[in-house]
Amino acid sequence: MSFLFPSFLWALAAIAIPVAIHLFNFRRTKKVYFTNVAFLRAVETQTSSFRRLKQLLTLLARVLFLACLVLAFAQPFIPTANKLGLDRKGVTSFYVDNSYSMQNEENTQRYLDVAKNKLDELLTIFKNATNIQLITNDFNSQEQAVSSSTQIKDRLTTVDLSHSPRSFEAIYKRQVNLLGRHSSGKNQLFWFSDFQKSTAGNLKNIKIDTTNRLFIVPVQAKARQNIFVDSVWLNTPFIRELQNNILYVKVSNSGEDKVTNLVVKLFIDNVQVSTAPVNVAARGSSTASFNFNVKGKGFKQGRITFDDYPITFDNTHFFVLNASPTIKILHLTGSQITDKYVENVFDNDSLFMTRSLNINNADVGLFKTADLIVVEGLERVEGSARAEIERFVKNGGSLAVIPPPAPDLTSYGQFLGNLGVTDLTPRSSTNPAPTPLAIPDRRNPFFSDVFEESIRETASLDVPSASPVWQWRAGSSLLNLRNGNLFLSQNNSQRGKVYVFATPLAADFGNFGQHALFVPTFYKIAAMSVRQQRTAYSFEENNIVLTLDNPNKNDIYKLKPAADTGGTAKNGSDIIPVQRLIGNQLYIEMPKSNQLGANQAVESGYYQLTLNGKTQQLLAFNHDNRESMMDYFTPSELRDFFKNQPNVQVFDKIADADFVKEFEKQNFGKTLWKYFLCAALFFLLAEILIIRFIK
Repeated sequence: MSFLFPSFLWALAAIAIPVAIHLFNFRRTKKVYFTNVAFLRAVETQTSSFRRLKQLLTLLARVLFLACLVLAFAQPFIPTANKLGLDRKGVTSFYVDNSYSMQNEENTQRYLDVAKNKLDELLTIFKNATNIQLITNDFNSQEQAVSSSTQIKDRLTTVDLSHSPRSFEAIYKRQVNLLGRHSSGKNQLFWFSDFQKSTAGNLKNIKIDTTNRLFIVPVQAKARQNIFVDSVWLNTPFIRELQNNILYVKVSNSGEDKVTNLVVKLFIDNVQVSTAPVNVAARGSSTASFNFNVKGKGFKQGRITFDDYPITFDNTHFFVLNASPTIKILHLTGSQITDKYVENVFDNDSLFMTRSLNINNADVGLFKTADLIVVEGLERVEGSARAEIERFVKNGGSLAVIPPPAPDLTSYGQFLGNLGVTDLTPRSSTNPAPTPLAIPDRRNPFFSDVFEESIRETASLDVPSASPVWQWRAGSSLLNLRNGNLFLSQNNSQRGKVYVFATPLAADFGNFGQHALFVPTFYKIAAMSVRQQRTAYSFEENNIVLTLDNPNKNDIYKLKPAADTGGTAKNGSDIIPVQRLIGNQLYIEMPKSNQLGANQAVESGYYQLTLNGKTQQLLAFNHDNRESMMDYFTPSELRDFFKNQPNVQVFDKIADADFVKEFEKQNFGKTLWKYFLCAALFFLLAEILIIRFIK
């Protein structure tokens, strides 16, 4: 037998008090005079021996009462056979996983509620403890201190789902850091979680300190199904108003049951515009397409919804579309350009904003605000203009190069070489005859919507002719001459694109500038130059990159939940995320749960990026898809991870009714203080009965 509080055993010295009272009878005797005591001697002898027996029984009852009472306060227990039993005097740290995957259900009860209920029962074992810690994925300030079991129970009622999943490496590090402030001895750690594979992290790397014990309590049921939106994309770089647009949605099923005839709905600005039924195999995915059109330019709030239970947090996917964005084109020319082929292409379409400047008069500060820079007729590219154009391309801009009649190949070779266009060489003859272009490859995505169906089926096509002034080697060929030489190519240079033409647009070098193919070719180049804004972001992304127009390094941008238009973004104070500005790129970090103020919350929905109260962009945020993956580590897999660490114990079923009793038996042994308390009350009653009824 062992004692939880052995210091109370010093109180056994109190047994000396009734013993002393018994040995030294402090009652004063009273003399009574009789005329004849002959008859009293026999009576006195009998009374004295009976009184001695009564006093011994009373003494025994008192001694046993005090002894049992002291032992009850010392809390005796029979130690468990497990030599690694808990140290009740150490700090006990509980972790409850409240990520969104804990919304899954077992017998109509959420995993989170199952874990909270079992923890509430487990706290009855520690009801007298004052050194208990409760940790959740929120990592808030309340977790910094230890509390009593009553306070922990009160906190449990406020724990709800959190948008911040944590790896168990981060959880253990958090527990150890907090334990170090409150205890230097043996401690016990508990993990209540579904142990989702996609968010658990690398459990093999976790080494538990041998002075501590870890108890792993899986909260799991068989994952039947969960449907979520994997991705959303358009068939074109952007959408145009009052035209047919196509949106593709990939939905996935992370459960073990197939889903048939799931109705997926598309909403634009809170109006349902299309639906599509999908069938999704178990552990599979399916793609649905939606045809729609929009009215008006600007940002459009879109969302995909469907009905799927029991996990509902991912039943709505929010996204943002920018309808008919203005495409900014900067046309840089040399002194020899007289024809206005490029300007004429875009002048009649409000979608484009074109500005033509002589390279010698151009403000290089305008470069970073453009989507497409067209360099035409420059004999050489050098100086600050060259450096800014290279930076523009590497930051995501598009560049189209139309050569002059006599380009400086040394200058262009270095310039284009830095952008991935290599082996630039002059034309093979002085005055080559124009060579017809080869038939464009209709299977090339660049020409996907250029030709009518009737023309697509025609083998012959009227094509222009051209006399190239240079040749080069590039990554992707868009148009070729019939002799196999390049006419137009596309190269990717870091985040940007480079288009190189083989010939000037002047009539002396062919008729491409006057041909019908010229307009759709430049339209496609301009359309593909749009720096596509992502349709949606995740709360778990470390860095979100946004492109801004004319930003100021001293500007402070805020995120404001947009007005509720069918989403779940709620009113709240503005969020000022961690941010830094590099050029015209704004890098922001979404705050975690512990970085939010008392009146702040982040939920899936729309957020306005504001500057001085004015909306700059509209963003959509969703929860991480990792939370939707219904793959869990089984108890046997968890044991394999910690098989070489004897101070780690993995339980099989938290749902068992005897879980708490079995845990107490395995790790605390059998407590005896209740029995000693009952014995103390029994001996107290025995003393009263002896004094009252034994005469």
